[in-house]
Amino acid sequence: MSRSIRVAPIGVALLGCGTVGREVLRLLTEQSAELAARVGAAVRLVGVAVRRPRRHPEVPAELLTTDAAELISRDGVDIVIEVIGGIEPARPLLLAALRAGRGVVTANKALLAECGPELYAAADAAGADLYFEAAVAGAIPLLRPLRESLAGDRITRVTGIVNGTTNFILSAMDSSGAGYAETLEEASRLGYAEADPTADVDGYDAASKAAILASLAFHTRVTSADVYREGIAEVSAADILAARKLGRTVKLLAICERVVDTAGTEWVSARVYPAMIPRSHPLATVGGAYNAVFVEADAAGALMFYGQGAGGAPTASAVLGDLVAVARNRVAGGYGPRESAYADLPIRPIGDTPTGYHVSLEVLDRPGVLAQVARVFAEHEVSIMAVRQTGGTSDYALLNNAEPGGAGATLVIVTHLAPDAALRSTVGKLAGLDVVRDVVSVMRVEGELR
Repeated sequence: MSRSIRVAPIGVALLGCGTVGREVLRLLTEQSAELAARVGAAVRLVGVAVRRPRRHPEVPAELLTTDAAELISRDGVDIVIEVIGGIEPARPLLLAALRAGRGVVTANKALLAECGPELYAAADAAGADLYFEAAVAGAIPLLRPLRESLAGDRITRVTGIVNGTTNFILSAMDSSGAGYAETLEEASRLGYAEADPTADVDGYDAASKAAILASLAFHTRVTSADVYREGIAEVSAADILAARKLGRTVKLLAICERVVDTAGTEWVSARVYPAMIPRSHPLATVGGAYNAVFVEADAAGALMFYGQGAGGAPTASAVLGDLVAVARNRVAGGYGPRESAYADLPIRPIGDTPTGYHVSLEVLDRPGVLAQVARVFAEHEVSIMAVRQTGGTSDYALLNNAEPGGAGATLVIVTHLAPDAALRSTVGKLAGLDVVRDVVSVMRVEGELR
């Protein structure tokens, strides 16, 4: 027997109708019959809140409004979909919706990373749903597996490429040998980078997503302020070439992991930075604007999530998936998973977090230089894993059209894991040595040291 459709439809209010919002509107319209069959009730769009109605001819005039607060308070609104982005005015609007018992579906990673606990508290108090699959990695089913499918497992580490713009730039630099500035310009021309790419290239977007991932994976409240962040603006063609020579590639990684110190205390580390990873690592083959997340858990082992991490249609797909889940809960008279922050683990500062470094130095080409350099590493209790020295004009000098200027050599050192603060101090001391002409590059190494 087929499932009957309830008489009262599920009323939906849509806040925002930009790139993602237009696709949500299209899918709601084109798939209305299928959505009703999946949900168990008709899904009806009550209204669409925008700032400039005249710019939205695709929306029926009777649905348009500029008063988002009034829209979410209307009778018959069961679910509010927010695709405005940013903190304001999204925050008060969603809090009002949740407090009124409306289910909320949002793609707003910045809001969740900064105000997640406040939103969760409002949802819990009213018994309302808060779903946000689209906030991280677009169409990739990632957050729900972390939140539900792996709820019975112990996740130890989440490593991801979660920003398509930076991955496009680094992939293009790797394949073409071009520098950062010219590759960013090409990314802008092709539409992969915003007019103001700061949020992407400086790592803010990835840091917001890392905060959400860490919160879900480790049952601990992690905000964007807790995430250590570095962008890709300092990554040079020489860094990319050096990585290639060592069988590695450079990716902007969001890394969230459980870290246990020498006293046995468990911490959460969340950070975003460019790092060299082996070309054999599953994330190394993720090219262009695609996203991928590598999850490691005690029982499940290693899991890989891959797909389109941005764009109107992929993100709208995730939004509609959440809409169906929340609507089903409304039909059944229940609600979905709540916030899980029982572990309440402390956030480990980046200085105490173990990592590995790739250090490239321009040094004088004479006896005893390597010994002096190695002594500095030993003084800071940083163990050296590998050393490569080449004489003559370096890759750095060639790529920067520098004059050779005397007998010199390139010294490349890869370290074992050590506290980040110790590695930074080591590099600072190296820069002051008379035998070191220049600290050409310093980059973290991930993917094979753990």
